Amino acid sequence: MSEGIKVAAQVRHSFGKGAARKFRAAGRTPAVIYGHGTDPVHITVDAHEIALVLRHKNAVLELDIEGKPQTVLVKSATKDAVTQVIEHIDLVTLVLGERVHVEVPVHIVGEAMGGHTIDLLHKTVKLEVAATSIPEFVEVVFNKEGDGFHVTAADVKLPAGAKLDLAPTELVASVIVNAAEHSAELAAPAAAAAPAAAPKA
Repeated sequence: MSEGIKVAAQVRHSFGKGAARKFRAAGRTPAVIYGHGTDPVHITVDAHEIALVLRHKNAVLELDIEGKPQTVLVKSATKDAVTQVIEHIDLVTLVLGERVHVEVPVHIVGEAMGGHTIDLLHKTVKLEVAATSIPEFVEVVFNKEGDGFHVTAADVKLPAGAKLDLAPTELVASVIVNAAEHSAELAAPAAAAAPAAAPKA
């Protein structure tokens, strides 16, 4: 994500659970901005708008805080366990050129040979990357390989300048034979070795 998503914000001056409920009832989501030795800044953002933004993992926001711009990274969001309404968001201030540590999903590109399955051992990986170039995911590529083929951390496709927080030899995904296919393979030699039934007298 090369550019931040523009979001308007308002400074809030009332705190506590009661105040937070009033903000949410008015369609605003409370949030706090932390970072770089400065005092936390308490804001609210439009609830519907921020819910759409949070569909992007590690979203970078270009906040307009009552006319003052500020770039932030979404660090975490708290949701109601029942309603799934976003109750609160923690944001971290970003500085131009800063690198951050984030966790992103691993996507499989391609497929294994027929009768085989791709076993993804790392569904997410941690990256060190420029704050303004956080990818939504990284990829591992397969081209109909068979049993025993594997992808290590060194094979993961990364954006320019990103560093993977795994040893290059760490196994990320591998190809294995499907259980049904494996059972059939085991059964075939056994059937071939079985003695033929003796003819009836």
